[in-house]
Amino acid sequence: MEFLSQINTFLTGQLGDFGPIIAVGVLGLLMILLTIAMMMNQPEDPLKKLKRDMNPSTQSKPQKERLRQSGRNEQLERFATFLEPQDAEELSAIQLKLRQAGYQSKDAVRFFHFAQFALGIIGLIGGIIYVTVIAAGTEMTTQQLMMYTVGPGGAGYMLPKYWVTRRVEERKEEITRGFPDSLDMMLVCVEAGQSMDQAIVRVARELRASFPALAAEYEVVAYEMKAGKDKEKVLRDMGTRCGVQDVSSFVTVLIQSATFGTSIAEALRVYAGEMRDKRVMRAEEAANKLPTKMTLATMTLTVPPLLIILVGPSANGIANLGNMSK
Repeated sequence: MEFLSQINTFLTGQLGDFGPIIAVGVLGLLMILLTIAMMMNQPEDPLKKLKRDMNPSTQSKPQKERLRQSGRNEQLERFATFLEPQDAEELSAIQLKLRQAGYQSKDAVRFFHFAQFALGIIGLIGGIIYVTVIAAGTEMTTQQLMMYTVGPGGAGYMLPKYWVTRRVEERKEEITRGFPDSLDMMLVCVEAGQSMDQAIVRVARELRASFPALAAEYEVVAYEMKAGKDKEKVLRDMGTRCGVQDVSSFVTVLIQSATFGTSIAEALRVYAGEMRDKRVMRAEEAANKLPTKMTLATMTLTVPPLLIILVGPSANGIANLGNMSK
């Protein structure tokens, strides 16, 4: 008891009234991280693996389901219930957002939640170290203590979400910029006698260097069509993955053209012309916004030096006259 009292006195003197609580929290976080590291580094039991392979219920699963489950990270598979939302709608929404950001892996959702958890814990530990070690002699209020302790953890937890959102916007911008050129190339391929599937493959190959995000989407479409998936479903999935209104409208044009039996080349020619005009309008809009955006910077960088040049000599002369009169 005397030893515990000494520890309590030491922690209270170093960390304030919340010293014992902070120490217990740090020890708990370290134990959680140690347990997770040990569980992830633990190899799978060969006997359990053999039983799973010999289990009739596992063998009776359809080949499609087994292919979907293959290729996953075995270490993250153990924490699937913790790293994946149990609600199907929430899981689908996160998968769609990660695919729009360019992360097509089967374990993308698990890696995303693991990154949130790991960065949150690291930020929390960093905040505790700052409060206990770096700013140990500084007097802090309870609000400041909570802000410096919990704030870095919250920032680390939100960092992956911010990164994914930024990646989605950048990828949409890249697809929007490269989409008119892809339509022109697709029109050339179709008018040269190639089918729509061959045109998509060729356009994906040509765009890989300049617009890799759009080329990746065309490659996914080509692979799904080769696998025998319904063409209408493939095109609609592309529009959903891209999240760009121009691509969704293009998908609708292709589906309607195939439904009503009209010429795909004519539909591509008309829509490609509209996309070129739309790109010119975007450039003109950006050019018209530029003077307004530069006004504040121009005033900030120009007016103060101009005032110094114009008013400075007069102010200096008045000051000299005042000194001479004295």
